[in-house]
Amino acid sequence: MVWTIACTFLQDLAVTDHGSELSEIDARVRALETLLVAKGYVDPAALDVIAETYEHHVGPHNGAAVVARAWADPDFRAWLLRDATSAVASMGFSGRQGEHLRAVENTSDVHNMVVCTLCSCYPWSILGLPPVWYKSAPYRSRAVSEPRAVLSEFGVRLPDDTRVRVWDSTAEIRYLVLPMRPAGTEDWAEDRLAELVTRDCMIGTGIPTAVPAE
Repeated sequence: MVWTIACTFLQDLAVTDHGSELSEIDARVRALETLLVAKGYVDPAALDVIAETYEHHVGPHNGAAVVARAWADPDFRAWLLRDATSAVASMGFSGRQGEHLRAVENTSDVHNMVVCTLCSCYPWSILGLPPVWYKSAPYRSRAVSEPRAVLSEFGVRLPDDTRVRVWDSTAEIRYLVLPMRPAGTEDWAEDRLAELVTRDCMIGTGIPTAVPAE
């Protein structure tokens, strides 16, 4: 009976909504959701809460706020590098996939980048869900074997004497890259600084500049 409901949804979509913007996979996900709700396995309200949480309450904007605070406040920066989990939690960013966090700082001598060689371990509370490329096999293998080549493909070209340090994110610990503060931003407020910080900067596959990304 429940499977019939899901199949009916797909059939109705195909027959009555030729102009639907749903892709085939989106339609299948919608059908599966219909099935699970009808079966009583999933509460629609719970799904709404999850979607709203990841849309508005977690994501790279949280991490950007953390980085901006570290740039503007030397005491917070020291705390972040000493105990990132507590420092980040003090800003209200904690929860699933962010329980054990370490911040690693880029300098003129060392550039850090993060990978999860086994799967896609990632600090959701401050970076949101991992991008597709982060989970891909090529990135997971090449970030370790040829990090400079990978960085160059992201547009990051480092001086020859800059050492690249690759950190392997695991179920036990996740990493946040603290990028170098761009020159010319010494008098900027935290909210303006945060606009410079992208998700890639906090993974190590990007470098912030004094001009916010479009």
